[in-house]
Formats: sequence, C-alpha cells, structure tokens
Amino acid sequence: MVHFKQLDNGVRLIVKQMSGLMSVSMGIIVGTGACVESDKEDGISHFIEHMMFKGTEKRTAFQISDRMDAIGAQVNAFTGKDITCYYAKSTSGHAAEAFEVLSDLFLNSVFPEDEMEREKGVVVEEISMCEDTPDDLCLDRLSLAFFGKENYGRNILGSKSNVRGFTRDDIAAYMHSRYTADNVIISMAGNISVELAEELAVRYFSHLTPAKAEKRPLNVSLKAQNLYKYKDIEQVHVAIAYPSMKRYERLCDATQIMNAVLGGSMSSRLFQTVREKLGLAYTVYSYVTAYEKSGSLTVYAGVNADSYMQSVEAIRNCIADIKKKNLSEEEFRRGKEQLLSSLIFAQESTSSQMLLYGKELIYSDKLYDFEDRVNKLNAVTLDDVCEAIEYNFDDTYRATSIVGKVDKGLN
Repeated sequence: MVHFKQLDNGVRLIVKQMSGLMSVSMGIIVGTGACVESDKEDGISHFIEHMMFKGTEKRTAFQISDRMDAIGAQVNAFTGKDITCYYAKSTSGHAAEAFEVLSDLFLNSVFPEDEMEREKGVVVEEISMCEDTPDDLCLDRLSLAFFGKENYGRNILGSKSNVRGFTRDDIAAYMHSRYTADNVIISMAGNISVELAEELAVRYFSHLTPAKAEKRPLNVSLKAQNLYKYKDIEQVHVAIAYPSMKRYERLCDATQIMNAVLGGSMSSRLFQTVREKLGLAYTVYSYVTAYEKSGSLTVYAGVNADSYMQSVEAIRNCIADIKKKNLSEEEFRRGKEQLLSSLIFAQESTSSQMLLYGKELIYSDKLYDFEDRVNKLNAVTLDDVCEAIEYNFDDTYRATSIVGKVDKGLN
C-alpha cells in the first residue's frame, strides 16, 4: 500500500507500507545538490549535510548519535548532484523516536562556529581522500570533461578553498533559497502505519512557512574534453563518457538494457572481453546516469599501466561492436531480466523503497508505480535497444578522463 499526503505548507509525505517486516526507513529528501550551486557556493550542499549533525537547539552532536544508538537506530545522509537526503532506519517500535531525532537535526540545527571550523577540516580531508582514490578522481574528472565546471560537472565535495571560506551566513542564504517547504519530501517505507506516519509529519513539519524554492535554471552544454592527471600509482584508471538519455525519455529502459549487455554485469561484453579473455583489467564496467536536463553513458576500467592503451583499444572495440547493433535475442533477454530482477530486489529493501518513492516524487511530482514500471520494461523490444544504440554513442560529444603515470589524455 502506498499513501500520499501534502501538508498545507507544501511539504509532501509518501508512505510505502511493507507488511511482514519489523523495521522502517525514513528519509527527508531535499531537491537540491551540487548541480544548482554557483561558483561561490560550490560544495555548500555537501557541507550543510555534514553540519546538520553537529548540534541542534536541544542536542549536541554527541547526543544526536547517542540517542540513535540507544534505540538501535541508524542515521546518515548523502548529497548528490540534484538531491540531498537525510535518513534513519529503526525497528518499527522505535520509529517515532528515530523520526523525532531525524526531524530535530533537519529542522533545528544551529551550526555552532566551533563545530563549523572542525567540520571544515573533516571535509577538506574527505576531499584529500578523494584525490588519493584514483577511481573516484578519474570519474570526478570525467564529469568535468563531459559537462564542464558548472551544473552536473560540479564536484559534490567542492574545493578546499570554498569549504574553508563558508560562513553561517552562506549556509543561511542557501538554505533559505533551497530548503523550502515545497522542495522537501518525507518518505517512509517499511512496517509503519499511515496514521503514525501522518502524525509524525504533521507534528514536526506543519509549522514550516509555506515557501517555494528559488528557481535555478540549468544550462547544460557538453564539453567533449580529454583530461588526464599524472599520479605515481601502479594502475591507470580510464573513463569514457557518451551522451545518453535524459530522465524519463522514451528510450531510457532500452538504454539500460543495452548497458547491461555492454558492461553492466559479469556476463557483459566488456567484462568477458577485457577481463576474462584478455586479462587486462580487474575492474571494468559501464553505467548510465539520467538527469533532468541530460544523461551520460560511462565506461570505466582500472588497468595495468604498461598495457593501458591495449585496454583502451579493447574497450573501443567492444563499443564499436555493439554499435553494429548485433545484439542477440539471448543478450537482450538476459539484459532485460537483470533490470527486472533489480526492480524486484529493491521491493524487498526498506531503504531502497524509501529512496525510490521519495526521488520519484521530487523528480516528477508523481507516485512511483511498480506495476507500471515493470509493464513498461517488459514492453521494450530488441528494435528499441537498437534505436537506443544509435543515440548513445555520439563521438562528437565523447569525453575521456585518465589518471595514472600518463602524460597526455585519450583522443
């Protein structure tokens, strides 16, 4: 059963009841992230996410975590390109207590100056950690090569200089423009009654002032750059991006099936060729990312430094082969089954359902419909997948990123 309610101030509540379970996941999702930040704000969505846990009007940072631990609950958050999510998971018997703490940190954080200075150091170290993690660095730089320095190309963590310079006034201004009632979704999934979910949402969120989020239009212009970064490491990390479907476009599902065949599983062409047949990589895969204004198909591999161009050539051959639209019925069927099973597996996870229903509501203002989703996926044909292939490999806008002992980019 799925229940929806909109509070008078614009805050929306979605509840997916999952009977037979003994737990519930609860999320507060805000429709904001790195892609809507200005240069001055670069990294502020992520920094605010960190600071929300550093003390409220009635709890210190320790008391927040201590209270959740006392009831055996989990609490965390993440920042993406276009959403920020604060979430908790608890046993059903402690749902009200867990949601009270989650709501407190979301609504009543005070951003103490001393905690801000400490957390700046934490985030700066997180940025350093990413720079020392070559696969993360390679993919971050691929976003830059593909989208440029703005919108979807922004690094979620921001720059060290920006993070060090953030003030409480900066946080207040950004939250005033983006953390508005109409831009907040409360999503719950698991063993929780609709009555309790509504009661909690009204109790803690009905006092929010009705307000609309500041419109920040995204002007996406693909850059098709070839970037490289020299690092004295054992492997070379390679990533390639092609333009792909925007969210909800007609061929999105067909593109996902094609990606499953290309590099989405252990039986995929990339894995079987580059790793199993040629032994050139331990890790090689592909994935599709769909945003509101654009999308990308990414291929990534971590390969031997002495033979990285051989690996690149093998990847390009796999791409060239799939561009011939020579998919077999067996590959098509297997790719579709992989997507169908992932939808079904997600139905059994409260965390996945909480996020799935919340994201659908904030992205489309519609309720996620599992049966409709399965029916649409089942309706995809092999001809649709071949049409998607035609769209997904435009070399004009291809971007690349390479990290390792290299002195030039790919071309």
